[in-house]
Order: sequence, then structure tokens, then C-alpha cells
Amino acid sequence: MSRSLTPPAPRPPHTFRTVFPVLALCWLAVFFDGMDVNIYGAVMPHMLDDTGLGLTPDSAGTIGSWTTFGMLIGALTAGNLTDWLGRRLMLVASVSLFSAGSALCAVAGDVGLFGAGRFVSGLGLGGLMPLCLAMVLEFAPPRRAALTTGLLMTSYHFGGMAATGLGLTLAPAAGWRWVFWAGVLPALVAVPLLLRLLPESPGVLLARGERDKAHAVADRFGLPRPTEVAAPAAGAAGRLAAVRELFRPESRWATPLLWLASFCGLLLVYGISTWLPQMMRASGYGLNSSVSFLLVINAGGIVGLLIAGRVADRFGAVRVSAIWFLLTAAGALLLKTHLPLGVTYLVVAVTGVWLFSAQVMVYAATSTVYRDSERAAGLGWVTGVGRTGAVVGPWLIGELAASGNESWGFTTFALAGLGGALAICLVPAARRLGRGGTTAPAPVTANAGS
Repeated sequence: MSRSLTPPAPRPPHTFRTVFPVLALCWLAVFFDGMDVNIYGAVMPHMLDDTGLGLTPDSAGTIGSWTTFGMLIGALTAGNLTDWLGRRLMLVASVSLFSAGSALCAVAGDVGLFGAGRFVSGLGLGGLMPLCLAMVLEFAPPRRAALTTGLLMTSYHFGGMAATGLGLTLAPAAGWRWVFWAGVLPALVAVPLLLRLLPESPGVLLARGERDKAHAVADRFGLPRPTEVAAPAAGAAGRLAAVRELFRPESRWATPLLWLASFCGLLLVYGISTWLPQMMRASGYGLNSSVSFLLVINAGGIVGLLIAGRVADRFGAVRVSAIWFLLTAAGALLLKTHLPLGVTYLVVAVTGVWLFSAQVMVYAATSTVYRDSERAAGLGWVTGVGRTGAVVGPWLIGELAASGNESWGFTTFALAGLGGALAICLVPAARRLGRGGTTAPAPVTANAGS
């Protein structure tokens, strides 16, 4: 007697709608990332006025660098921990860690303990961003890598606006410590949702030998089933092999250029996120206006990411990133002059349009350089090495502030913009140089441009 076989369920189309749960959960995680990063800059003027804490401009810059140093360690170690825990649990651990760091800051009675809290927060923050970027690039619909990256990163700026709102309202009314207590919310809100709703990466599941689970997740969300070449390398040996692949002939020159562009971009992002309110206050603007500039620049960042993602999908992420870096440099030089308040708000907003998306398009450009199997390692190292810029930025502006030269910070930002533009501009030429000695170009999986 013959048995009838049930045909497999039809695969859903690979669109934004089918992968919306993943994009939405990663968006929420990065929202809280942006809120935590920007909280320090939003309340720093109030903390400097708190004589009981003992914070000075010099130590404020050092603490900002401790935060980003923690982020550097978190970014570079997240990949190895992902081999054991998977991306889903690593995201949960990252959110829990920076929430715990925020709680430690809220109870800190001196600068040393507060700095330790920011370092702990940095460990969680550093691992979260590359994990979320890798997740959304894996789940992104075809030919929409840059747009998806831009949409994800809008959440960072909404988080920054939320932090600024807390700095403008909660800090004056209840004190700066309550702003850091608000930073515990991610553990209460995002962690349960991530545990319940976020799927594991099909590529990671395949790399861990869980082929059936990998295929089930891919089929559920309409993704192509991962192949061995698309799976990230597992284990310490696999990680070392993945790093060596970043310097194969086709990408050996482009890799350090991406690192340099990311260094410049993150110096800008974290230098400005940490010091903009205090720099504007030192330029003669009032306390509320100075904090409000952080809100305005993040609002500009949201607009810029929505523009940059669409433009880059059409004209290329490399080209857009270079132009955006140059416009950021111009905006930084304009902010060095003391303009009327209304004009200053406009310049800050427009600079935000270019500033943040210039760095995000560096991430999108990695899809033009690395193969599927190299994407996670390439993106992790671009973000990880770039974190050195995030360490240098807050420290350097803190040193300038301690000597009464805050205005030179704007010149520093302009030079970083020029450096980022030059580095990313040279990536296509570097790829052509690398391919000169090979028989075929590296395959590209996303139309992020070159």
C-alpha cells in the first residue's frame, strides 16, 4: 500500500515583512545601546557641577575612554564567545552587562567606581553592535544591505534622543543618578523579548553542526539555506583562519583602509556623543541649549541614515561614505565659530545628517570587500579596530578641555572627517590592486556599492 507524502510547506518570500521580527528586536537592542552611550554626555555638565563626586574635565575624558576601551574588548571578544553561546544569547548577555554597568554608575560615590561602571557598560556595548549588524545583514532582503543597515542604526539615534531627553528633564529635577537608573530598563524590557522571540543565526547554527535547526530557521524567515562556505568559522583556530582570510590578495589592501575609515568615524561618533554639550557650553551657550544640541544632532542622524541607506543602495556605500565624511568635516569647522543660536542649531542638525551615517556606510561597504564566510569576521574587526578611535576621541577632547582648548576639538573632528573620506575613497582602488594578481574577483552578496 502506497503512502502519500505531504509536500513541504512553501517558503515565505524573503522580504522586509518576513524578517521584520528579527529587524525589530535588533532595532530595540541598538536603541538601548544608543541610550546608554549618550547618557554620559547628556548628564556630564550636571556631573561636573556635582562637587561631591569630584569629576573634572580631565577625569571626564578618561572615563569616556574607559567606556570605549571596554567596548573595544567587548567587540574583539564577542566573536569567540558567540561560538559557545550563539548570537542570540550573546545579545542577551550584552544587554544585561551594560544595564548592570548603568546600575553601578547610579550608586557610585566616587569617580573610580563610576569609571568602573562605565567600563562594565562598555564591555556589553562593544559586543552588541557587531552582533546586531551581522544579524540584520544575514537576514536582510536581497540588494537591501545598506538600507537595512541604515534602518537599524536609526535606533541608535532614537536612543541618543531618549538619553538627551532624560538629561534635560530627569537630571535637573531628580539628579543625574536617576538618569543612570533609567539605564537599567534594557535588562527589564529587551532581555525577555530577545529570549522569547529572537531566532538564532542560521549561519552560526550550521557552523556548530546543527544543520536541521539552521535549515528550519532559514525556511521560517524565507532565507536561502546556509552553506558551509557561508557559515562563520568556529573555535579559536577558525577565528585565526578567518582573520588570515581578511588579508587574502583580493582584500589585503582594502582591509587596513576600512579599519582606518572606521577609526576616524568612531572617533567622531564617540568624541561628539561624549563632549558636544560641554564643548558648546564652553563656547558660551547656556546649559539647556548645550544639552539640547545632543538631541538635535541625533535627530539629524536619523534623517541622514534614512537618506544614506537609499542613496547607497543606488550609488554605492563607499561613495556615499566619502562624501558624508567631507560634509561632516565642513560642519565641524562651522561649529568652531560662535554663530547665532538658531543658526547653530541648524548647523548641528545638518552635521548630524552626515556624521553618523558616514560611519554606518563604512560597515555597509564591507559587503563589497568580503565573501559570505568572511563577513562576520570582517565586520567584527572593522568595528573592533575602529573602537580605538572611540577610545582616542573622548580622551583627546578631555585633554583639550582640561587645558581650556575645547574649541580645538572641532578642528580635531574636521581632520578626522578628512581622514575618513580619504581612507574609504581608496577602498575600490585597493580592491582592484589586490585583484590584479588573481584570476577572479571575490563574490559580493549585497549591493552596498563600491
